[in-house]
Order: sequence, then C-alpha cells, then structure tokens
Amino acid sequence: MTVAALLLAVGVVLSAGLGQLPVGAGAVLGSLLRAVGVPNEAAPTDMLVEQTLWQIRFPRVAMSLLVGALLAVAGAVMQAIFANPLAEPGVVGVSSGAAVGAATAITAGVTLLGPWSVAACAFVGGLVATLVVYAAARAHGRTEAITLLLTGIAVNAFAGAALALLMFVGDTASREQIVFWQLGSMNGSRWPEVGVVALVGAIGLIVAIALSPRYDLLALGDRTAAHLGVRVEALRVVSIVVVALLTGVAVAFVGIIAFVGLVVPHVVRMLLGPAHRALIVVSALGGAVVLVYADLLARTVVVSADPPIGILTSLVGGPFFFWLIRRTRRRTGGWA
Repeated sequence: MTVAALLLAVGVVLSAGLGQLPVGAGAVLGSLLRAVGVPNEAAPTDMLVEQTLWQIRFPRVAMSLLVGALLAVAGAVMQAIFANPLAEPGVVGVSSGAAVGAATAITAGVTLLGPWSVAACAFVGGLVATLVVYAAARAHGRTEAITLLLTGIAVNAFAGAALALLMFVGDTASREQIVFWQLGSMNGSRWPEVGVVALVGAIGLIVAIALSPRYDLLALGDRTAAHLGVRVEALRVVSIVVVALLTGVAVAFVGIIAFVGLVVPHVVRMLLGPAHRALIVVSALGGAVVLVYADLLARTVVVSADPPIGILTSLVGGPFFFWLIRRTRRRTGGWA
C-alpha cells in the first residue's frame, strides 16, 4: 500500500504537470496547497496556468484515479464471485453492455434523470450483461472458464452489433460519442462528472469492502460457505449489482477501458495473497496508479495528439490475458 500510494502521488504530480503547457512540480503542489487554504510562494501566479490545472488537468487526473480504482475493484469482485481469475468486466462483456446502455441514452436523448441519465442507463446495461454472464457461466455450483469466455465473446459480439446499429440510426453527434465509448478516453473530463463517479464509486467500494470476509469464505466452496452462514446466492446477486454499478458509472463518462480489472487484481493477488479485504483495497490503489500513468502516456507519447487510453490498456492487457490463459491451463490441466 505504501509503494502504491507513493507511485500514485508521483503519477498525479507528473500527469498534472506534463503536457503542451508544462507546469513544474512545485507549481502543481503549490496550487493544490493554496486550494486547501495553505498559502505558499510556489503556487502559480499566471492565471492561464491556474485555469489549465483546475479546469483541464486536475479533473482529468481525478477521473483517471477514480475509473482505474473502480474497474480494478469490479474485477476483484467478479473474480471472487466466479472463483475464476479470467473474470473481468471487459472480457466477459460487462463493459460493452454498459456502453450499449449509455449509447442508447445518448441516441434516444434520455433525460429523465438529468445529468444522471447516461450513467443510469450504463448501469442498467452493465447489470443486464452481468446477469446474462452469471446465468450462462454457472453450472452445478461452479463456473467453467471456457463457458465464461464463450459467454463473454457472445455478449461482446451482441454489444458491438448494438453499438453499430445505434451509430446507424443516430445523428452525427451521437455517432461521435458512440465512437468515443468504443475507444475510451479521459479527454474532456469535468468536475461534475468526477463528482458523480466519486459518489457512486464510494458506495460500491464500501459495499465491496464490507462483503470481503464473505468472499474469503466463498473461496472455500459454495457448500462450505453455506455451512459457515453465508447466503451464497444472495451474496452473488448483491455482488453482481456492485460490479454493474462500478463498471457502469466508469464506462458512462470515459468509455470502454479494457483489462484494468483483469491485470490489477491478479497482480495484487500474486503479491499479497487471496485475502479479499487487502486485495480490494490495494486493487483500488493499483488500478488508480495504472490508469494515471496510462493516461499520462496517452497524452505525451505522441506530440500534439491524444490517443485513446483504451488502446494502450488493450496493448498491455491482451498479452497478459494470453499469458494468464496459458498459466491457468498448465495449473489445472485443462479449461475446467
């Protein structure tokens, strides 16, 4: 946790300072200190620098932190309830389902819940996708990896077709936003959106941490967990809602960002072991670290360009997923 916190602090300063308008680390820290009421001489006096930090850089950094943390926690919870290290919101189609829900709200002009409308529809889409995966992958009290992967392929294929259909029937503005969902980007993040993600994410994170002792018992097997007083199916249903909530609110504002929920919890589990309370907390920190640095790389790897962050996470996560599949087959002697 200490290492992750240090990496996170460095990443925040670097991400806020680097860009087309370079800002020194001292000025970044000085601006933050001044915002909390601590006067200092390092704070920038140029209004252009101050506006760049607080209107563009800091909201983007905050969104990166939150989305990375939420996706990593969602992945950790999915792996706990499916008892499978291959479970992840993007791989099994939860992210795509949430994107379809958000795209439907955009194309149809849903405004029933005001600024929460898109996020609410993304949550519904992610929840439906998660329920489909759960119903298809569970058999005789266990989850088969091959069934999980095949279900994810089917859900992702259907979601891709639905997104294409929505692009066809939507106007130009809707098409541009749907393309944004498919690629994923932190560009254009604003404080009101950050507030929504922070509020919903905090609720989901608190629930996930509260359920972590039950996940430890669930790892012993459904029958053993039931004998120890765990209501297994109720735990899974609540966890599915938490996963949909976390994934839906993340996807609603930045688009599909794959493999964060797969890579981070798995690496944390290799380092710390299977205890879920520490796993969930450190996964949240690790996800924030990964996405802050990924967003920094996306903004700086190409001069005067901002490649979608989803491309970078897929370039790293794809080979890791392949390695994890090979490792799982070697350990189990097959796919079951």
